[in-house]
Amino acid sequence: MGRVLVTGASGFVGTALVPALAATGWQVRAATRNPAQVSFPGSVDVAAVPDFREKVAWRELLDGIECVVHLAGIAHTGLGCDEAAYDQVIYRASVDLAQACDAAGVGRLVFVSSVRAQSGPAADHVLREDDAPLPSDTYGRAKLKAEDAVRVCRTPSTILRPVMVYGPGAKGNLAGLVRLADTSWPLPFASLSNTRSLLGLDNLLSAISFALDPNAAVGETFLVADPEPVSLADLVASLREGLGRPARLVPVPAWVLAATLGTIARRDLWQRLGGTLVVDPGKLIRAGWQPNSDTRAGLARMAKASRRHV
Repeated sequence: MGRVLVTGASGFVGTALVPALAATGWQVRAATRNPAQVSFPGSVDVAAVPDFREKVAWRELLDGIECVVHLAGIAHTGLGCDEAAYDQVIYRASVDLAQACDAAGVGRLVFVSSVRAQSGPAADHVLREDDAPLPSDTYGRAKLKAEDAVRVCRTPSTILRPVMVYGPGAKGNLAGLVRLADTSWPLPFASLSNTRSLLGLDNLLSAISFALDPNAAVGETFLVADPEPVSLADLVASLREGLGRPARLVPVPAWVLAATLGTIARRDLWQRLGGTLVVDPGKLIRAGWQPNSDTRAGLARMAKASRRHV
């Protein structure tokens, strides 16, 4: 173990990763825009950074640092965020960080990218790393450009492309599904057999820890997902199981749901949840990564934990 810088430390993944790394012996420097809003173990060095639309003093942040986990960026919303903001915060900030790692002699850079650097919200085949990257929106294109910037730096690097991450504290569409599942209403998902790969937060943390291992594959790009995809019907049923509720799913044709969401301007939600997006994590597993938990049990735990945070 050594000294590691985690960017985006106050985000959904960062707030779980920082204490997890500290617990396993890493000396962690947690970079965040909101140091007063995070609570980390006393051994963690919390460093304030500006919004990445501004220049970051990477030289000072990297002083004494051996490894970097780059999480920071704008979260994908599916609502068409400003292209210039994505370019600056995701791509250009990553270029500056990669160059600063080279100058500082950092030993390892782990860049947490996204499956959206490789694909749109749905795909007609199982995704693998040797597929040509075809990002479909500004967010994905910015992530792909940032990956290229990391690959050309001299610092040994590993790139992770996680799918949608679930776990306690998840926001966005998954949080909305948890709220929906925590009702007594019958839900119209029984006929939805589309499958999607998801990624438990604990599995992502173990993948990042694996990528920091000096004996792990360097210079590689890995898709990261739980081994087994689930249907949307199974997803909702698992959430309801965790909430102690009966599944109560009723059959409604998929085209009806798609048309309804399109009518109320939520076509993006249907694309992200109603389409098929299956990822093969076999390359990462063959390299030595071992997932900690399965999807259905993890979704149930997430839903159960949501009640404790209400």
